[in-house]
Amino acid sequence: MNHAPLPKALLFDLDGTLIDTAPDLAEATNRLREHHGLARLPYDVIRAQVSNGGSALVTLALEFASDHPQHAGARQYLLDRYAEVVADNSRIYPGLADLIARWEAEARGWGIVTNKPRAYAEPLIEALSLRPGVLVCADDLPVRKPEPEPLWFAARRLNVEPGQCWYVGDHRRDMEAAERAGMTAIAVRYGYIPDEEPLDEWPADHWFETSESLADALLASLGAR
Repeated sequence: MNHAPLPKALLFDLDGTLIDTAPDLAEATNRLREHHGLARLPYDVIRAQVSNGGSALVTLALEFASDHPQHAGARQYLLDRYAEVVADNSRIYPGLADLIARWEAEARGWGIVTNKPRAYAEPLIEALSLRPGVLVCADDLPVRKPEPEPLWFAARRLNVEPGQCWYVGDHRRDMEAAERAGMTAIAVRYGYIPDEEPLDEWPADHWFETSESLADALLASLGAR
């Protein structure tokens, strides 16, 4: 890590990487359960699935597979409930707000590339007073991560080469997208990673155990310039 060049731009995944959104996604999932007369699920059970998106949460909540005739309607109900609570209990991970403030003060670019739809990503980051130089969402381009195009799009908007960017994420698809895009792939263990996930198979260049250690490493590199 000490020999890694300081990136010109930082790109973050959103859920489980930059912002802990699991509390509000869990609430929406449990409201779906309650709508169907079911008991609420424990938070930790839902947290393990939130990176897999709304369809996975519907399957978890109701055991409706993606081809179930009621799956689409249940997913929309979940998303509608999520829109009601999108920033109630979601928070920026510790240390990252200070990192971003220093990064912006150094006139370095940063952004967010997420598979979250814009309808939910925009109000979330606005509520948390984040102002990324670029926000690329699931519905902005024809393809999503793990395809590299969203990362390339973000780099162009920040006017940097892909090889000058770090992409930080908590999912294998994030690392695959970074590798394909020619960016440095930074994996974080504090995100929404299932216990059984084969982490040694991820194409990550560096790992960070905590958001604080990620922030500290970049702040230390800025200070050493």
